Amino acid sequence: MLRRYDTTIYQSLFIEGRGALKRDLVTCLRTGRALRSPRERSRNKPHGHVTADVVISERPAEAADRAVPGHWEGDLIIGTGRSAIGTLVERHSRATILVHLPRLEGWGQTPPVKNGPSLGGYGAVAMNTALAASITALPQQLRKTITWDRGKELSAHATFALETGTKVYFADPHSPWQRPSNENTNGLLRQYFPKGTDLSRWTAEDLEAVAHTLNNRPRKTLGWRTPAEVFEEQLRSLEEAGVATTG
Repeated sequence: MLRRYDTTIYQSLFIEGRGALKRDLVTCLRTGRALRSPRERSRNKPHGHVTADVVISERPAEAADRAVPGHWEGDLIIGTGRSAIGTLVERHSRATILVHLPRLEGWGQTPPVKNGPSLGGYGAVAMNTALAASITALPQQLRKTITWDRGKELSAHATFALETGTKVYFADPHSPWQRPSNENTNGLLRQYFPKGTDLSRWTAEDLEAVAHTLNNRPRKTLGWRTPAEVFEEQLRSLEEAGVATTG
């Protein structure tokens, strides 16, 4: 019931913005959206790659507890021309990793290869490769699970889990609140990577610099420590326990 009332309240705020003040109000909104879109549960459709064993309800109970490090939330932010950046946020420290997804060789060729692999950079194979490279740079104890949106870019999640030891779970359809840290971070990232831009223009080094900025921003929820500080504490704890800090 509370969620329904919240939606009604926010919807009314957006509607009141119509008319003479609409443009002024919209410029004050971080998302830049003139109208809030309601959740349309009736349109929920099953996804073939999301089987019963990888839905969020099957995720280990400790993943829901932010006291236990090593559980991540992930998604893509999408740009023009099928460009994208992968985003990962660790639930305990709120540390952010940005995954570089460059377009593959042959992108834009005419005519395109029929039934060929996706060259946009976030097809299943390319996504697995890029995500695995990012996550395996961490010790296994800090990469236990990833909770992802239902996008088909992780349709090969079983292979990813086998190769990395990191199990992937999928949030329910149209349920961004099940990945709250990731959703909030994606909103912040739009200040650096605006909608309607070609995200392939940014290099891996550019992404690393943006992640560094976010990770060194003090957070109230962390007692005004930074995600980088909290994540370093996690690494030190592993070192003190005699656990190797490489994948």
